[in-house]
Formats: sequence, C-alpha cells, structure tokens
Amino acid sequence: MSAPQLPGWRHVASGKVRELYRPQVADGTMLLVATDRVSAFDVVLTPAIPGKGALLTRLSRWWFEHLPDVPNHLVADQSAVPRAVRDRAMLVRSLHMHPVECVVRGYLTGSGLLEYRRTGAVCGVALPAGLQDGDRLPEPIFTPAFKAEPGEHDPNITFDEVVALVGSETAAGLRDTSLHMYATAERISRERGLLLADTKFEFGDDPVTGELVLADEVLTSDSSRYWDAAAYDEGRRGVGFDKQIVRDWIQEHWDGKGSPPVLPPEIVTQTAARYAELVDRLVS
Repeated sequence: MSAPQLPGWRHVASGKVRELYRPQVADGTMLLVATDRVSAFDVVLTPAIPGKGALLTRLSRWWFEHLPDVPNHLVADQSAVPRAVRDRAMLVRSLHMHPVECVVRGYLTGSGLLEYRRTGAVCGVALPAGLQDGDRLPEPIFTPAFKAEPGEHDPNITFDEVVALVGSETAAGLRDTSLHMYATAERISRERGLLLADTKFEFGDDPVTGELVLADEVLTSDSSRYWDAAAYDEGRRGVGFDKQIVRDWIQEHWDGKGSPPVLPPEIVTQTAARYAELVDRLVS
C-alpha cells in the first residue's frame, strides 16, 4: 500500500509500520506517521489493526510527557502536522540515529527466554539458574540488539559489541538512560495495575549539540510487553495488552516459509481491543 501524499511534505521512507516524511523546505524536522499495519517476526501481516496508529501515537505522546528528565525528539509545536494524519503523526527533530535497539527486560520471556535456555544468559548477562517463563528478574537488565537492514532480523548483541559500535561513553549513556527510563515507566505502570515486562528504546544524537535524545515511538504496545498485574499475581502469566496475540497465532499457523497467512477477524478484533484497553488504563 502506497504512502499517502501530504501537501508540503515529501515521503522519504516506509518502515514495517510507519511512514517518514520531510518538509519540502528542509528545517531539521521530520513527520513520523504511524500506520495501522502490524508486524511480527519482522514480517508485515494482513489485515491491519483498525485504529492502531492513532492509539500508539497517543501513547507515545503521553509517555514523552511522563519522562520529562530525558530529552526526546518531539517538537513542542505540533501545529504543522497535517490534519489528515494529526491523530497518528508526530513532528520530530532529525537526529543522527544509533544502530542499537536498547532493550530492557524486567521479566524473562520471549527471545530472552530462548537465549537463556540455551546459554544461561541474555546478551552476555548471566542469570540465576532455574528461571521460568515470566519470572521477574533480580533486577532489570540491558539486552541490546543491532538494528539490521529493513526486513532483516535484529540480532541480540552484548554490551561490549555496543561499545564497539558507538564507543564506550555513548554505550554507557544508552544503557544507563534505558535502565533509568524503564524504572520510571515500570513504577508508573504498576501504579495502574500493569507490569512492564520489557521494552525497547531508540536514541540518536542531536546534530548540533551532540546531546543523546530519545527517539522513535516509546513504551507502546508494539515496542513493549505489558501484563495485567492482578492476573500475574493469581498465577496467570502473560495476560497482556500488546501484539502477543498476533505473535502466538502466527507461530501456531505459519512455519516461516513463503507468505504468512491472513490474520482471522477474531485475532484482529482481540488485538485492537487490547491496544485500546492499555491506552485507557495508562492514560485515563
């Protein structure tokens, strides 16, 4: 599906779930438009999830406001955002992006669990023996990944490999800022009956000042795992408000070869409802 034409803006890139525009007259800003597309295992699936782009944009804006001590790329004056995409777009600063997915895990699940079962560690961080799916970790851990080319899998890497990519000072900044933001977000989420199992941050440097800046979406259902705290306490782990429903269905119905199957209507409906419930519980 082609990106919409927006007067005064030039479309420059399409991601799995977002479209990127620059103004016709360059001014150091970009327009980041969230679509309703959904992806899993680095593949865009069909159909889209109705209303997803607007919900995730609302959540990102809310989290940017609730992380005031971390500089972010959101431009204060959003009046230049075209009306046609106002509910699902953010006007942001252009940055020199770092090629690192800054993943923080407070609980063990997903790809981290698979790596732990093979090696006893995640991204080189050794963990206690005997951990099970959904266990809370002794403390949150920084488990980065390398940002691969579009369409390719982002492989997990160690902190030493992050240092090799961006230098020791920047690597420490990425790690420490990510862990700080996770701690803040985990506390806020818990106050609202949610557990933030893990999340992913992205950063870039301001091209003028060199300041480390939080970028992209932040703490959304696409970049994070949120679980229901009450269900977790009752022993029902993984009752979530993200696209895990989609991941689970695809794993059960696709072997990764050829084109993925079309998502059934009930999976689309359930996923949309989970996205909406998370926004209601956090933002309300």
